[in-house]
Amino acid sequence: MSAQERSALAGARRVVVKVGSSSISGENAGKIQSIVEALAAAHARGTQVVLVSSGAIATGMPYLALQERPVDLATQQAAAAVGQNVLIYRYQDALRPFAITAGQVLLTAGDLENATHRSNARRAMERLLGLRILPIVNENDTVATHEIRFGDNDRLAALVAELIGADALVLLSDIEALYTRPPGEPGATPIDTVAYGDDLAGFEFGSVVVNSVGTGGAATKVSAARLAAASGIGVLVTSADLVDAALSGAAIGTWFAPNPAAPAPPATAPVRTAAAV
Repeated sequence: MSAQERSALAGARRVVVKVGSSSISGENAGKIQSIVEALAAAHARGTQVVLVSSGAIATGMPYLALQERPVDLATQQAAAAVGQNVLIYRYQDALRPFAITAGQVLLTAGDLENATHRSNARRAMERLLGLRILPIVNENDTVATHEIRFGDNDRLAALVAELIGADALVLLSDIEALYTRPPGEPGATPIDTVAYGDDLAGFEFGSVVVNSVGTGGAATKVSAARLAAASGIGVLVTSADLVDAALSGAAIGTWFAPNPAAPAPPATAPVRTAAAV
């Protein structure tokens, strides 16, 4: 059942968590440990967790002696190919003390638009979750051309949450909540809750920006949150530093209430346990 309130995150059956490049690369690479600890705590409570993680290009940049995010597609693809390998290793290394195994899932927008590919992706992720594996999803940056140049994983996370019938989606950012206007401007106030169908036209959300490591912005999170909420999935937008509190149901961040009239996701087919294989 979809989480109707953020407090329900503590007992959610299935949650998708998305983290951006700036939160886990460069000087912030060490934050992978605290993020993994929060995911492991939720996993221990019985919650099925899917992590959508950006960061392949940013992680690969130092190995290609790049100081800034490359602008040409071929170099972006090369950085992603190297970085994805390192990124998954770092996650698995952090997960090892909790006896949790990660499973890499690379998708493109086309995979979720093609009915056959979509079905295959859903089946694989259901199987991983049934085996208590923690799927780590990313855009397949070595082959995706449009998304690698203009996209962000916020939308991918919303589509994955819809794909697997998640109870909630947590979008991790660099700030604790969304604001009525860019937080550095006078008069900016945090937004606690966005009821389904609320008109946000009066708010000023920053457009997509590209920094030295990735892409993103408040506008992409609002768009992704509304997409997921329309499908009946509650969404919390908050800081990566508060991921443990977020997954524990704390009253933090900006909560997008789900569409109360959204149809329930199809029942999940039983998945055999490892012992039955």
